[in-house]
This record gives sequence, C-alpha cells and structure tokens, in this order.
Amino acid sequence: MERVCLAVAALLAAAAMTGEARADIIAFNFNGPGVGGSLTLTYGTATDAKYPNAYEITGISGTFSDSNNGLNIVNATVNSLVPITHDTPEPTNLLAPHDFSRFAVASGLSPVSNGFLTYDNLFYPGGSPQTASDYPPHGGFLDIYGLMFDIGGGRVVDLWSNGAGANGVADYGVAVATSSVALDYVGGGVSVPEPGSLLLLGGGLLGLLAWRRPAATG
Repeated sequence: MERVCLAVAALLAAAAMTGEARADIIAFNFNGPGVGGSLTLTYGTATDAKYPNAYEITGISGTFSDSNNGLNIVNATVNSLVPITHDTPEPTNLLAPHDFSRFAVASGLSPVSNGFLTYDNLFYPGGSPQTASDYPPHGGFLDIYGLMFDIGGGRVVDLWSNGAGANGVADYGVAVATSSVALDYVGGGVSVPEPGSLLLLGGGLLGLLAWRRPAATG
C-alpha cells in the first residue's frame, strides 16, 4: 500500500506542476486486423472550445504493435501525443471540433483524404456526438478524427472511432504513417473495450495519503 501511495503522490505532483486542478487517468487495450496496443491516457478539466463534453487529452503512454505490410512493429513504446495544430476544416464541415488538426502524409493515403490524417486528441466520457457535417455516425470515447501519437522513427499512429452501430458498440480504425508515406491503414474492425477510470487525482487521494502517514511521535 505504501508503494501505491508513493506512486499516487508522484502523479499528484506531476498534475500540480502542469497546473491541472484535476486529472483523470484511463487505460484500455485495442485489437484489430494486424494491429493492437495498450494505452494509458491522462486528461484534465480543459475541454474543446466547441464541445464542452470533449476533454483535451494531455498525456499518453503505452505500447503499439502492427504486423501488417511487413512492418513488424512489436510493442513499440508510445512516446507522446502529436501536438494539436488547430487547422481549419473544409468550409462545409460546420461540426468539426475547435481542436481539429491535420497531419500531412505525402503519399499512400486514399485520394479522399486529400493527403492528410486528421485528429483532435479529445476524450468523450459520455460518447462522442456527430462531429462532421457529412458523416452522421458517432459514438465512442474518441470521435471520428481521433487520437494521434508518436512511436519513434518519424512514425505516428492515428486511432479513431467510426461511430457506434445498432448494438451501441463503436467500431474503430487505425493508421500508421510518416510525413512521407502511409505505412498501414486499417479502416475498421478495431475493437476497443469501454475504458475504465483508473484514478481520480484530487482531494480524496490527498486524504488517503494523509490517512496512511504514520502519526508523529515524541
């Protein structure tokens, strides 16, 4: 228990240094055709300027694997989030979040992508709403733009929701790319179980730490 309290204290200190009044941590695994991984996400109280139910993800860790196209990526370490760029969506897309961003890929993507992977690094605890004017499907704890993170060697991974089906379960997709070329694109069939809340950093844990501290003697 002492080790747990020390770990919690370290997380609390990290949250304080970044100026977050509160930080939540969730962990989940995902698996699909040739791809899989394990991620831990951190998000605070800040939300997207357009969608108050969309929390901005502030930290990430974990591993990613991809056996498609001869990539042989096995448990690659997830290094960091790809920074948000606040790009301007297509003029007809009135529903894109404020944090909508693009990652340019020179070759290998479908022509409909216009040479970009999109992301916004937003987490929707209650499920994502429709976030594109021309794409009604929605749902899932990520939206259709999704989450983008770096795995080293100039490679990024994009994980997004395609929306929930009639059974209420969201389907996800995964892409791997560098700025030069798309390395893999799994458009769907990626399963992501609903993530559970692992830790709430706040007064309750501070109280727990105080409760565990031995009483002073003398």
